[in-house]
Amino acid sequence: MEWSREFVSAFIVQGWSRVTMSTRKKADRSLRRYSPAEMPMVPTSRVRRKILRDGARANEVRDTAFRRVILSIPAGKVSTYGRVAAAAGYPLYHRAVARLLRTDPPDLLPWHRVLGAGGAIKLRHEAAMEQRARLKMEGVKFRGERVDMDRFEYAIRTWETFD
Repeated sequence: MEWSREFVSAFIVQGWSRVTMSTRKKADRSLRRYSPAEMPMVPTSRVRRKILRDGARANEVRDTAFRRVILSIPAGKVSTYGRVAAAAGYPLYHRAVARLLRTDPPDLLPWHRVLGAGGAIKLRHEAAMEQRARLKMEGVKFRGERVDMDRFEYAIRTWETFD
């Protein structure tokens, strides 16, 4: 049986817990065909847990990098938690960006310009209504419940952010 790279990487992402021993052996054999450079780079569950734990704690260097990127987003533009984290040099730390915005004083950063993937407002209740109102005041348009990311997403330029 031939295994595709997508199928094998899906098992790597989910871990081997749902895979039978015979399936695991077949997948191991099929993985040997790839050189290390060709293998998809997918963090294991242990690495993901470490990133989640690390991102839940404050880190002054990382948080300062996040603040600089967030402050570089101009009025009328938005970005996502993941793009802010990647632009700051921490591509897997989108939850750390959310933690920073949740714990910092509200008027210190333009928190309303950072959204979930696809332009979704991830806050709940009154906070979601306030974020939507602030974005509308800045001229950001919505398509249904989501921001029109094609028109209003800010392309973060890290070479301008870290002057």
